Amino acid sequence: MKSILLTFLGFFLLASNSAYADEDAIRQSFKKSLPTLKIDSVKVSEADGLYEVAAGSNILYVSADGKYLIDGHLIDIATKKDLTEAKADASRKAKLASYSEDNMIIFKPENSKYKVTVFTDIDCGYCRKLHSEIDQYMAEGIAIRYMFYPRAGKGSESYNKAISVWCADDRKAALTAAKKGAVPETKTCDTPIDEHMQMANDFKVRGTPMIVSENGKVYPGYVPAKKLAQALAN
Repeated sequence: MKSILLTFLGFFLLASNSAYADEDAIRQSFKKSLPTLKIDSVKVSEADGLYEVAAGSNILYVSADGKYLIDGHLIDIATKKDLTEAKADASRKAKLASYSEDNMIIFKPENSKYKVTVFTDIDCGYCRKLHSEIDQYMAEGIAIRYMFYPRAGKGSESYNKAISVWCADDRKAALTAAKKGAVPETKTCDTPIDEHMQMANDFKVRGTPMIVSENGKVYPGYVPAKKLAQALAN
């Protein structure tokens, strides 16, 4: 009996050491090839032979030796469940839940049923369309929490407009005016806009507007108020 236990323990330690060795190889590979990528965790994935690498809401799959990378979604064929998206949703949900609403511009109805975060660009056409219908979102009980994502990047005209809006005495009024085409009065102050842009990059924002629900689910692009309310209800 004792020898059986020792043999079992030996296999367990061998497997554990192998797992740590694989994780170390993967981290070293990423450190060498993608040094700017901040890895949160490395663990065995649901698929045999692949490791899951979490970097914010980015979920990647890597071979055990760290030589091969798959940037895609892992689907459970039997259940037809997107395992990757579910984990990315959870990561976005946690990150948004921990971020202070003091660092957002919020339009809130009297009776809120839902809350979404919208990454917006002041000069984006569909962003302006969404904001022009803000009363419709309020009527559906949807609170809109704006974060800035000037697509032209830091230092661009849209970025500078975002700074001026944030630094205005009345941010909501300044944002509404800017969305209508008015050029905001130039102002400077400490802003969270760089944090917004970093989070947008972590969330793989490719265009604006990008809507994120409280559960971390992404609705890319403009979504009419009634359609968004139906999606959130489901």
